[in-house]
Amino acid sequence: MKKALILSVVVFIIVSIVGPTAFLTIPADLNLLEEKEEEGNDQVRISESKEFHEVKGKIREGETLFDIFKKYGLHPGDLFSLREASADIHKLRNLRVDQPYRILFDADKQINSFTYWIDDDTILNITCGENGFCAEKIPVSYEKRTEQLAGVIKDNLISSLSQDKESLMLALDLSDIFAWDIDFATDIRKGDTFKVVVEGLYLNGEFRKYGRILSAEIVNKGEPYHAYRFEDEEGVDYYDAAGRSLKKAFLKAPLSFRRISSNFSRGRYHPILKITRPHHGIDYAALQGTPVSSAGDGTVVFAGKRGQYGNLVILRHRNGYTTYYGHLSKINSNVRKGVRIAQGSLIGNVGATGLATGPHLHYEMRINDRPVNPLSIKIPRGRTITGKSMAEFARVKAAMDIELASVSSSTFLASQKGTPEKAVNNGG
Repeated sequence: MKKALILSVVVFIIVSIVGPTAFLTIPADLNLLEEKEEEGNDQVRISESKEFHEVKGKIREGETLFDIFKKYGLHPGDLFSLREASADIHKLRNLRVDQPYRILFDADKQINSFTYWIDDDTILNITCGENGFCAEKIPVSYEKRTEQLAGVIKDNLISSLSQDKESLMLALDLSDIFAWDIDFATDIRKGDTFKVVVEGLYLNGEFRKYGRILSAEIVNKGEPYHAYRFEDEEGVDYYDAAGRSLKKAFLKAPLSFRRISSNFSRGRYHPILKITRPHHGIDYAALQGTPVSSAGDGTVVFAGKRGQYGNLVILRHRNGYTTYYGHLSKINSNVRKGVRIAQGSLIGNVGATGLATGPHLHYEMRINDRPVNPLSIKIPRGRTITGKSMAEFARVKAAMDIELASVSSSTFLASQKGTPEKAVNNGG
């Protein structure tokens, strides 16, 4: 009897010490991953064990962590401690609607752990230890599979893919890769085709989203364009079949536009002044407020109002290039004289300020202050792979060419009837 009593006391002590610790060492994302699997689940669920109560749910519109604490009668002091612990990692006031969370608390309503899905790739995990609360970000571990997609373009690239969020992001990534050669607003024609080899990211065997594009082919107006993702000691980039970077000093167009309303000309009849004079730029007709991006890396030399240009931004680039962006409805607050601007950065929005008959962007390019037609000059590409990296690139390219070639013509025929066909290579 005495031995049994001693054994019971020992077991109680072990459970008291090890039990809570076991909860701290459970992978923090496990239950949240399961919660993410349950589509349409926006109900709060409460479960209990001997040691802890568990609350699972999703952030509702307008809901704060204080609201959640108040709902379950949790200690406000723990809320303050959670905020303090995660302040340098993720501010708890930045909670997004529909993102899952999990709270473990004891019988005294004191928090043992708080887990929150920040985004598709990261989980915030805050646990209570001997020294108080400790916060960390945990990356979501996806299973990667290599997938192939292909399709025939009807109206535009986006409508030729599925209409879900993941396909939209894939279309945007693809257009970014080829942005220096193809303007997806005006260059794409009905009947153009595309092939993509891309990472498919899976959780618990279910597709979640697309990852990195590994290679791609677009046939535009009968001309094929290729892209191969390659990484070496100089970084990651996309290259053509010859190992030349697809990036160029300037984008093909600094905005998404409906049409070119006026081309570069040495003598154009001005619709307002009623005279013939040179038009040293391209007028892109676009909706009021359309974002305008920097065509290349550069430094702001002017940002403000200037005569007939209205709101104008001038950027100075390398090798004597300057670009002008006129008639803007507004200029981005970060765009000021002397500021360095990266290619593709927002500099303003389309408007009709200055001498303009309607909303459009007046875009000029000059070399050593001499106006040139941005549509006719040949812009040099970025770096070309050389030396020892070229052999590795050739290996990567050969593997990707096999992947692209494996997309058969029947795939294109099937894609014309609906969603582009997707094939999965589980060996990837």
